[in-house]
Amino acid sequence: MLDKICPQSLQFHPVTPADAPALADLRADAMRPSLERVGRFDLDRARARLLDHFNPAQTTAIEYANQRVGFFVLDAPAEDGSVYIRHLYLSPAASGQGIGSQVMLRLCAAADAGGYALTLGALLESDANRFYQRHGFVETHRDAFDIYYRREPQST
Repeated sequence: MLDKICPQSLQFHPVTPADAPALADLRADAMRPSLERVGRFDLDRARARLLDHFNPAQTTAIEYANQRVGFFVLDAPAEDGSVYIRHLYLSPAASGQGIGSQVMLRLCAAADAGGYALTLGALLESDANRFYQRHGFVETHRDAFDIYYRREPQST
C-alpha cells in the first residue's frame, strides 16, 4: 500500500537561505542515477540548477522521523490556474519507503482543495516519470531532455 510510513512522522518545514547548499547536495544525489543514465551528470551543474534560482519562500523541507529526507519547490499559481512543482527530491536513502507518495498525496490534496492543476517536468529516462503517472499526471509535451506533465484538480 502507499502508506508504508507513519504519516504522523512526515513533516514539512520552511527553509532558510542557509539551507541552500545542503539542499543542492541532496538534489545532486537524487538526480545522479538518472543523469548518469543519460550521460549528463555534472555535480556542479546539478547543484547550480537549484542554487541559481533558490527561493526559500517557495521551498519546503520534508522530514521523516526527525531527519531531513527531501524537499520540494512550488511556484506561485500561474494565470492558467496551475502550480508548477519546480523541484521534488528525496535523498536516495529515503526512496522506496512510500515517503514520496505521501508527499505527492498531500500536494495533490492541497491543489484539489484550492482548485489548482499541478504541472511539472521530469528528465527523460528518469524513474520519476512512472511515479508521476501513478499519481495522475498526464504527459503534455516533451523537449530534448524532459517530459512535462499536468494533473487537473480533482473534485472532492
